[in-house]
Amino acid sequence: MALFQYNAIDNSGKTLSGTIDASGIQEAIGKLKSMGYFVTSVTPAKGTNSTKAKEIKTQQPAKTTSKKSKSKGISISIPLPFIGGKKIKTKELMIITRQLATLIGAGLPLLRSLRVLKEQRRGTASVILGKIADDIESGALFSEALSKHPASFPRIYVAMVKAGEAGGALEIVLSRLAEFMEKEAKLRGKIKSAMAYPMVVLFVTIGMLTFIMLKIVPTFIQIFEDMEVGELPAPTKLVIAISKLMLHKSYIVIIGIVALVILYRILTKIKFTRYWIDMLKLKIFLFGPIVSKTIIARFARTFATLISSGVPILQALQIVRDTVGNDVIANGINEIRNRVREGEGIAGPMLRTKVFPPMVTNMVAVGEETGQMDAMLDRIADAYEAEVDAAVAALASMIEPIMIVFLGGVVGFIVISLYMPLIKIAMSLSGSTGGGGGGGE
Repeated sequence: MALFQYNAIDNSGKTLSGTIDASGIQEAIGKLKSMGYFVTSVTPAKGTNSTKAKEIKTQQPAKTTSKKSKSKGISISIPLPFIGGKKIKTKELMIITRQLATLIGAGLPLLRSLRVLKEQRRGTASVILGKIADDIESGALFSEALSKHPASFPRIYVAMVKAGEAGGALEIVLSRLAEFMEKEAKLRGKIKSAMAYPMVVLFVTIGMLTFIMLKIVPTFIQIFEDMEVGELPAPTKLVIAISKLMLHKSYIVIIGIVALVILYRILTKIKFTRYWIDMLKLKIFLFGPIVSKTIIARFARTFATLISSGVPILQALQIVRDTVGNDVIANGINEIRNRVREGEGIAGPMLRTKVFPPMVTNMVAVGEETGQMDAMLDRIADAYEAEVDAAVAALASMIEPIMIVFLGGVVGFIVISLYMPLIKIAMSLSGSTGGGGGGGE
């Protein structure tokens, strides 16, 4: 047995420090976790001899800029934007996680399992798995090695692995992670497949309108010039102006589209404007309910996975807040986290935020009363994922007639606008012919 110095946070958010007897760092962390503490650091107490003892620091966000002091100088590593840092793709990470859980469950040591998976792959995944294996061989924890690659392993992944290490249930946690990623991928796949046809219709519509503006309208412009038509109707002027802009100054259209995209990205980086953009996403016609249900399903699934894996409630709420993907929902989760830190439950603060539907808050309240919070959250996620499927299918069936009506309306407007001058000329010619005939009689 050895003595370890620790720093931790209890359920009320109070910072604690002290010493604990354990045979190793893993056992020390396990004891502290069983006491309900969230461990921030564990180090061998001064005077103890442990060749493999190593300070463990948790909740340290990975930095994008790292500095390593060396005897010959300082090495600075700064990732460049737009270069595209190498990372393990989500689909491949899901497969790796499932295989790793299977290998560990079969009795293979973690280091050996990582080496096996490394040999089965090429490219970025092989390199990163090799680095993780080397770090573990050097004495690092699995979660600590994963945290060095934040682009490949998100915060929820690292946090759950930490909990699995502390509780001695790494195989179970990895299986839950794989299931979580599979369900997330399945939901995204359903949304993409359901929206594929409407997107095709949209692109066909844009292509047809572009063809009309670049090929058909110029022909009518030439006809008007040859016939020396006088003052054109306002709709015709509008159509001709748009056609000439696309034909002779297409760069302005391209610059305008690029400027709008850049402006949107800038606004999403500003906290105030990002909040209102996210609010608009939840309220927008047809798409708002789908966005809202998708976010709630993701919140419930992520929260349930974290809790069932042994991640402390405050840390779980923080991770969910940072990964939910919408500032309106994130602010509500942050309020819940603050109230939980002060000793309240989850259902009460959740109801007061007015962000979550009554069904969600009621089921969370039942989960708190029965001690089956993770099971209730999983049921919420299942229910809302089913609602998302139904809503996306309904939207896909509605978009087709909407796009047809829109296309018909726009094409009809263009046709009427182009034929209005011709009709005017025909009427004037008919009137002049009729007038000439009456005078001869």
